[in-house]
Amino acid sequence: MRNRISSVIYPLCTFVVLVAVWQLSIELLGVPDYILPRPLAVLACLKAGYIDGEFWPHFAFTLSSTLIGYVLGCSVAIVIGAVLAESRTFEKSFYPFIVALQSMPKVALAPLIIVWFGYGIWSKIAMVALMCFFPLFVNTVAGIRQTDPALLNMMKAFSAPGWMTFQRVKLFAAAGHIFAGLQIAVVLSLIGAVVGEFVASSEGLGWLIQSSLSNFDTAQMFAALFSLVMIGLIGTTAIQVLHRRLIFWDGNKRIAAPAE
Repeated sequence: MRNRISSVIYPLCTFVVLVAVWQLSIELLGVPDYILPRPLAVLACLKAGYIDGEFWPHFAFTLSSTLIGYVLGCSVAIVIGAVLAESRTFEKSFYPFIVALQSMPKVALAPLIIVWFGYGIWSKIAMVALMCFFPLFVNTVAGIRQTDPALLNMMKAFSAPGWMTFQRVKLFAAAGHIFAGLQIAVVLSLIGAVVGEFVASSEGLGWLIQSSLSNFDTAQMFAALFSLVMIGLIGTTAIQVLHRRLIFWDGNKRIAAPAE
């Protein structure tokens, strides 16, 4: 209980100090509002955006594309990663193409995705799915292939079929790696959604940031950025909670390096 309270109080104190430094820096250095807005101006913009309702359609658009793309990209990554980890033939046939796809900068692919999927939400979903795919794919393959050989030998000794070994041993062994990939994919999914909205969109938090540039409304930019931060924090926290609840036997909380 004490650790939980401290894990909330410490970041809150740090946030208060950072906001105070932010405000003092503006006052002492005389930074104009179009360069760096005052914290109260950002707060007023958040109030106007969410209490008055102006931001909600943009928030819902970004959240929808992020969630759908995240689920699609992660699901495909787990399935393909499991198949590749189990089949050397599949690995030799497709792994070079998967690496080649990952090597392409996603920003460079964005215009092509717009041509294929249009200017609506599906192009953003496709971009999010691409961003989420590779880190989870790599973690799935690594997790399955790091299964304890003693457990595999035990299943062979009992003449267990391959599907049972995969379901009851390999999948559980890879669960920690998979959740590490899921956590990384939360951050990358937001990057994909914002990039898609920057390239071509008429709504969304990314579009809101870009549209604020025309009149140098930095307060609105910060408000949209804080909204993206909240989505990321809630998503990351949700994955961490699920990890602790579902993968309770995994003592080491593995966090792999992002692929991007």
